[in-house]
Amino acid sequence: MSGDDQGSSRWFDDEAGPVVRPYAMTRGRTSHAAQHRLDLIAVVVTEPHVDDPEADPALSPEHVDIVEFCRDAPQSVAEIAAELNLPVGVVRVLVGDLADEGLVHVTRPVPPAELVDESILRDVISGLRAL
Repeated sequence: MSGDDQGSSRWFDDEAGPVVRPYAMTRGRTSHAAQHRLDLIAVVVTEPHVDDPEADPALSPEHVDIVEFCRDAPQSVAEIAAELNLPVGVVRVLVGDLADEGLVHVTRPVPPAELVDESILRDVISGLRAL
């Protein structure tokens, strides 16, 4: 048997198809300038003006997948990575690219420490009623 017959020198799996290395998807980049905003809970939503991301030749298939996935409902970076079966680091770089191009909007949920305590709101309501 030759090396090809044994499968030892093959770079793809018959069922999975060709393997694309993560650094190829990000063109060798491991971070993005907006990296500080793109943690696991950062929420990504496709901008309303984006019609057909496949028409943009500058976008990779992974970019297009992210735009399409975030079109109907906001998704966290973690949800995007899980749904598209991509490493979180790759998703962070790709989402940063899309945000730079104005194709998606990234927001951060309000940290629990900054949320108003419910008891304070009840006290304010009670005080207003007493007036």
